[in-house]
Amino acid sequence: MREAVTAGAVPASVPSRPWSARRPRAYWRGRTLRSQLLSLFILIELVAAAVAGAVTILNARTATRVEIAASMELAELWVKEAVLLAQREAPADRFLADLSSQLRRVRHVRIEVRDAAGSLLDVRPAAVVPTPGGAEASAWLVSLVSAPAPAWFASLIEPPTERRVVPVVVQGVRIGSVDVVSEPKDEIGEKWETTAGLGAVGLAVTLTVIGILYVLVGRVLKPLTGLAAGLAELEHRRYRVRLDRPQPAELAIITDRFNALAEALEATRAENQSLNRRLITAQDDERRRTAFDLHDEVGPSLFGLKAHAASIANAAATLPEGAAADMTSRVRDLLAIIDHLQAINRGMLNRLRPMSLGQLPLSDVLSELVSERAREYPQIRFTFAAEAIERSYGDSIDLTLYRCVQESLTNAIRHAEATGVDVKIAAARSGATAEASVTLTVRDDGRGIDPKAPKGLGSLGMQERVECLGGDYAIESERGRGTCLRVVIPLRAAQSDAGSAAVPKIPA
Repeated sequence: MREAVTAGAVPASVPSRPWSARRPRAYWRGRTLRSQLLSLFILIELVAAAVAGAVTILNARTATRVEIAASMELAELWVKEAVLLAQREAPADRFLADLSSQLRRVRHVRIEVRDAAGSLLDVRPAAVVPTPGGAEASAWLVSLVSAPAPAWFASLIEPPTERRVVPVVVQGVRIGSVDVVSEPKDEIGEKWETTAGLGAVGLAVTLTVIGILYVLVGRVLKPLTGLAAGLAELEHRRYRVRLDRPQPAELAIITDRFNALAEALEATRAENQSLNRRLITAQDDERRRTAFDLHDEVGPSLFGLKAHAASIANAAATLPEGAAADMTSRVRDLLAIIDHLQAINRGMLNRLRPMSLGQLPLSDVLSELVSERAREYPQIRFTFAAEAIERSYGDSIDLTLYRCVQESLTNAIRHAEATGVDVKIAAARSGATAEASVTLTVRDDGRGIDPKAPKGLGSLGMQERVECLGGDYAIESERGRGTCLRVVIPLRAAQSDAGSAAVPKIPA
């Protein structure tokens, strides 16, 4: 037992990751999937470019050294032959001057002619003989001039400077020398031009591929955006949302499962609404029957008791004076009790089911309810407006609207500390084929509702009644800016309530 506890124990101090290590991970998790994929692709491209650049520089370095070595060998042989030819054709006093004019600068090397003292002789420019192919020769010479390479690139591939000295000896006397010095700038320039060209092409191709991937990944991930929007619809209890089936097989499977889930939720909601409607209908029917019993049985019985008490009072007048006074006092007490019971009976009837509901137009019933509150609380301004309201929408809808107005007025009076309450009910149809609905709006200018405060039982009960009829129940409120109740009930709910219209209404 001790070993198990020790193994499962949590260390007292667990070293946490430093903030610098957590920040990149948090930044990475906050990016979109498209950004993550493109970032990975760019990272791979950067690694590949670094490897390709290293290989290119290594190859350029090796090729430059081989080229410079070959140029040095060739230049040395050429200089030796030029020295031999010059010895045969020129006198000794003019030998070095003629040699310096013959040895012009060649590719990849620099040739220097020095006298016996080691002084560098100037190279006289050679005469240019015009030829028919002068343009091609000029272009060839221009192509030999390489573009200047950056210092960092030259330092990476530049070989060490090499110098070879060819002595010039005439009749056993050394009259000077010819120095062959490696000059890799033009070769480095060529390598830089090739590398820069390949880099530019690679960069253009990479940018093109990134653009194409950005578009393609966006199109591939577009169904996920639609899926997120669909989940938001489900979160707001709008289960009729359906997603189009995308082409990728994996996303198509997810979309099919989402649509199946939405259908199941919609069916479950419809079933729950049907059960709630039946439950509320059963409650309303039970209340209606109870109201009928109170109205038809208790009411007449109380009226009969009151009539009998009145007849007893009349009969007591014929009794002796003492007995008559005692009997009259008892009858008065009995009548007071009967009046109290009748008041209780009327209050119970009104709570169970309004007496005028179903007998008068709905707008008149609601207007009377608002007017009654206005008489009870004259310090509050009440307004009522009705637009295109029918006489009745069925017992369930009429009773639901009545209860919503009753509950809203009670909350505005007791809790909102409002100075004005506006009640508006209107029937509307959004379009030619849209479903008609009736909308109730109750707005007050009170202190508003605390968003953290739980809903009361009255509001929850009204919300259940509205939602079981397929309607929407929404409360908009801000602290200090009042509260607005908005109830929208589709009139298709009136069709299911058509059977209840045949139920006898409570007589006025």
